[in-house]
Amino acid sequence: MESGDQEFYRIKKLPPYVFAVINEMKAKARAAQLDVVDLGMGNPDGATPRSVVGKLAEAARNPRNHRYSASRGIPRLREAIVKRYKTNYGVDLDPDQEAIVTIGAKDALAHLLFAVIGPGDAVVSPNPCYPIHQYGVIMAEGHACMLPMSDPASFLNALEDLYHKSSRAPRMILISFPHNPTTQCVDLEFFREIIRVAAHHGTMVVHDFAYADLCFDGYKAPSILQVEGAEEIAVEIFSLSKSYNMAGWRVGFCLGNRRMIAALARIKSYLDYGVFQPIQIASIIALRECEDDTKKICAVYQERRDVLIEGLNRAGWPVEAPRGSMFVWAPLPERFRSLGSLEFSKLLLDRALVAVSPGIGFGPLGEGHVRFALIENPQRIRQATSAIKRMLKGAR
Repeated sequence: MESGDQEFYRIKKLPPYVFAVINEMKAKARAAQLDVVDLGMGNPDGATPRSVVGKLAEAARNPRNHRYSASRGIPRLREAIVKRYKTNYGVDLDPDQEAIVTIGAKDALAHLLFAVIGPGDAVVSPNPCYPIHQYGVIMAEGHACMLPMSDPASFLNALEDLYHKSSRAPRMILISFPHNPTTQCVDLEFFREIIRVAAHHGTMVVHDFAYADLCFDGYKAPSILQVEGAEEIAVEIFSLSKSYNMAGWRVGFCLGNRRMIAALARIKSYLDYGVFQPIQIASIIALRECEDDTKKICAVYQERRDVLIEGLNRAGWPVEAPRGSMFVWAPLPERFRSLGSLEFSKLLLDRALVAVSPGIGFGPLGEGHVRFALIENPQRIRQATSAIKRMLKGAR
């Protein structure tokens, strides 16, 4: 057999990328000079704060910053994130033992799983979910145990049932709120229950806090580390990507339980030399000086949310407004439900020139929904909802 005909061990565990179908259609439409309003990938379109960019340019001119950095992050950056957690959540963390800098949130999650999960270890998370939450577990040789989450309470009930029925307790609970793709939000009591159950059964907890600062209508997302005893079993992953419009900079953090942080630090010491040091230095400025920018970024997303929700409702497509994240999770219009989310997304792109993410791409329980990303300005969103309204009227 030719080597090119062999399937690689881990690659064959990954399913076809559902979103690629929409991406290919989008590329063909744009090649034909068609104006596609892209509300698909959650890729922030705003500019990074100017002070952060200025600090990057300054630091990049210093040759001393061109050398290898530290895989766990420079001390001042770890001190800055710990100070932010104290200010925003009242949480005390040790920057040396309870904080590590990562190359974005995905690096933190994927390599943490490699560090602490063994073959066959069960990792419980909600379905639908952000794909890395499921396939990161699979690539790490774990067993991805997906529980339905029509709402947070139903997930807690399903988790309790799992512990009662399973002969072996899950090794880890992996959650993320505000949630991608469903946009569901929780209060601190939810996290208290998660920590209570996990502590009783000796289960680790990982909370992906990517949308920590994108909260609307007076809601403030809690940190799981605010729960008493959380540091004994839990870590939280925070990223600069959404809070500071720094998605391409790839700066994230893993914070909390010392054993898990130490395991991640050790495995990363074999794999990388950390983020380019000028980026780390600039990131300190973001954490120290740019909280007002974060509030402005949140306000931009809230305005876009409001425009999209209003436009969809006017189009005859009633959708609930989320309290957090940069997405809107929309059930398919009733008369299109038999199509399924992928075919409906293709129809939307073909007839309305609007790109969205099909729910099936987030797991089997995502079927029946599509996800809108709030990554276009209000004028473009109005253009999209007007086109959707025409499409829906024409389909009657």
